[in-house]
Amino acid sequence: MTNSSRARLAFLPLLVLALAGCVSLGKDPPDRLLNLTASSQAAAGTGAAGNADTALAILDLQAPQKLNVTRVPVLTGSSSLAYLKDAEWVERPARLFQRVLGDTIRAKGNRLLVSGTDLEYSAASKLSGTLVAMDYDADRMAAVVRFDAVLMTGDSKVLTRRFEAVVEGVPAKAQPVGAALNEAANKVAAEVAEWVG
Repeated sequence: MTNSSRARLAFLPLLVLALAGCVSLGKDPPDRLLNLTASSQAAAGTGAAGNADTALAILDLQAPQKLNVTRVPVLTGSSSLAYLKDAEWVERPARLFQRVLGDTIRAKGNRLLVSGTDLEYSAASKLSGTLVAMDYDADRMAAVVRFDAVLMTGDSKVLTRRFEAVVEGVPAKAQPVGAALNEAANKVAAEVAEWVG
């Protein structure tokens, strides 16, 4: 190894340290991230069969800007909003809720559910909507999940319905709020599963 090669190798750790001081990857994440998990799931090995006329697709859900982040909104009055300290979702709430909804409908076993493929566009029935709230209400000490569902049926009817679940008596801390939101999301998902049949 030549002297110039040794000098380059000795310089490399200094360069890495210098770059580390220049690059910021953002704030440190909280110790634990929040997630939604379905309380009803289809058992391994179960399946469904049918055709496009009986299939149901869950399309991407919409959400207001307050839920287009991975933080948990806190309602602090009729017109003000904050975010709960140290509470962060693993991904955006609408995506998490969509998965819980799909797992719950699939576990119910009455509908052939297709998603994530070209088949979802050929399904006769389509479920979409807006996740209006997945919030913590500070005044009520409550976790609130509200979903405005839109169901387009195979015979081209369009049905809409608002679903809401509230879990009260929740302290304003990340883990209890996350658990309460998970409970509320599962209640809403179960009601939607009953509604779509």
